[in-house]
Amino acid sequence: MNLSGKVAIVTGSGRGLGLAYAKALAQAGAAVVVNDVEEKAVAAAVGEITAAGGRAAGVAAAVGPAATADLLVATAVREFGRLDVLVTNAGILRDRVLWKMSDDEFDAVIGVHLKGTFTCARAAAVQMREQGEGGRLILVSSPAGQRGNFGQTNYAAAKAGIAAMARTWALELARANVTVNAVVPVAVTEMTRTIPAFAPLLDQDGPLPAWMRRDEGMGTVEDVAGLVVFLASDASSAITGQAIGIGGDRLAVWAHPKEKTVAFADGGWKAEAIADELAGAEWETYGIPPPRAPRE
Repeated sequence: MNLSGKVAIVTGSGRGLGLAYAKALAQAGAAVVVNDVEEKAVAAAVGEITAAGGRAAGVAAAVGPAATADLLVATAVREFGRLDVLVTNAGILRDRVLWKMSDDEFDAVIGVHLKGTFTCARAAAVQMREQGEGGRLILVSSPAGQRGNFGQTNYAAAKAGIAAMARTWALELARANVTVNAVVPVAVTEMTRTIPAFAPLLDQDGPLPAWMRRDEGMGTVEDVAGLVVFLASDASSAITGQAIGIGGDRLAVWAHPKEKTVAFADGGWKAEAIADELAGAEWETYGIPPPRAPRE
């Protein structure tokens, strides 16, 4: 996947998944604008990319406000002359059950994940449409946004909204030849280590067991980066409006929400008739199941 001549922005790329994305894009030939809230993390990431022969510039700023989005796009254009790819990876966690979650905890996560994706995508879309040569918006979602997850009201809501944004923007930007897709990554990061169901497994020394890489789709941050490189490339030009999962040894295309069953009643439905119709219905599962090691 040759990305020579392309310019990418990766938000939240000072560490973890974002850094893996930025390094992989640079290795494929793209110039990269690195972003993180910590200036030291930005400088280290830029230094690592340039030391490996890549091209990179850095912006230390919190994602969410429109001013940050505008600065990221302006930096890409000033340093490298254009913008072709945006990866909206920046995120934070403020996990707490519904009845204990504060307004500030809810707003902080929504502000970075959901609003940050919106403001950065809006600024990128303006630039890409002005260039008139298409582009790629790669939005980072999560299994929590697809299925829900205990203690993650704010995070799951934001990630579900991001997947919906991908479908909406795929429609709106089709005429501009800008594809929009959501990536649903699973990888060992400092964030996933805070999830109680995974923490004991992820804290063990050595590589992850084969069953976890395959059955749980849990792997390294580098395992995820190939999907981002592909979606940034010309080879993905026919793919838009999709949610694609990756992690460990697993690659998956997520289904869109759709009607599972449909019934009709002349004149509309009364409560009693609804009860009769739905009796015995096969209901959908929800929540991310905890990892289960195979029995010996």
